[in-house]
Amino acid sequence: MMDKIALIVGASGIIGSNLAEKLISSGWETYGLARTPNTENSGLKPISADLLDIESLKLALAAVKPTHVYITAWMRNDTEKENIRVNGLMVRNILDVLSEKGSVEHVALVTGLKHYLGPFEAYAKAGFLPETPLREEHPRLDLENFYYAQEDEVYAAAKRDGFTWSIHRPHTVIGKVTGNAMNMGTTLAVYATICKEKARPFIWPGSSAQWNGLSDVTDARLLADHLIWASTTDAARNEAFNVVNGDVFRWSRLWKRLATYFDIVATGYDGQIHSLEKEMANDVEIWREIAEKHRLKEHDLSRVATAWHTDLDLGRPIEVMTNMSKSRKLGFLVYQDTEETFYELFEQLKTAKIIP
Repeated sequence: MMDKIALIVGASGIIGSNLAEKLISSGWETYGLARTPNTENSGLKPISADLLDIESLKLALAAVKPTHVYITAWMRNDTEKENIRVNGLMVRNILDVLSEKGSVEHVALVTGLKHYLGPFEAYAKAGFLPETPLREEHPRLDLENFYYAQEDEVYAAAKRDGFTWSIHRPHTVIGKVTGNAMNMGTTLAVYATICKEKARPFIWPGSSAQWNGLSDVTDARLLADHLIWASTTDAARNEAFNVVNGDVFRWSRLWKRLATYFDIVATGYDGQIHSLEKEMANDVEIWREIAEKHRLKEHDLSRVATAWHTDLDLGRPIEVMTNMSKSRKLGFLVYQDTEETFYELFEQLKTAKIIP
């Protein structure tokens, strides 16, 4: 892999950091671009730049000629219109800067299942119900969606510069990272830790549909494998893929299993949604006390728990699961047991002193 040079855009996030570990362990020269670069992996070459500032990007990437670009970054805004403008511009800027180098062979873009579901406000409030399992051939929705804008920027740059591309649509990504906005696994671990410390019940925060319906998630390590596979496999060129662990589960079972792991009492769906954001609204000082007591690495609750995003996932009024047949037929056969995904994450968090 000595001739492969990777640039991970969003290398400090849950996806980018796990991808960096996989690439580096496979012998890739790997650069990680972020506003605040990840310095935990000594093999990663950090690059600090603002994706919205093209001059900043030109300066930061002056000496970098990647063969493979992995775009895992996004920025949350107040409206979907602003999401489209900002996130589309981020992709356009990075690909415009790299265009001048002529080194890029493949661009992989990570989006997600909102490609099929639309922005949360659209399907939660308008009663929109997509067909499940979700399949890659489902047409785009007639709704504003920043994922579409990001895809279109990749397609346009590929046509201009001649590189191949892949689009990756994971479900909820579970993996180790701190300070990330989409981090259900760590959020639930922190919530469970608080429940144990204060003898509080582990209350299911979501909807009836999510509690009783079938679901799936994506292990960040499996997603990293999928990104590398698609970017180095001829049959996977210029394709969009769903990416999940390969099994399905019901939260009604898994929630109780997670509670057992932490030795706490689980409370299931009781006819109404109990917002986790509200449940944890007064836990800032409690977490600080727990962190000091157990000498944990991170004392700031907002750095380890993003309850608002977990509420969005678990509060969906529909069951959500995806079809992986396309990847399987083309040769991606990696599988990950979801229950083990959570347990392995919790052990990682203990080792890293994120939870006691």
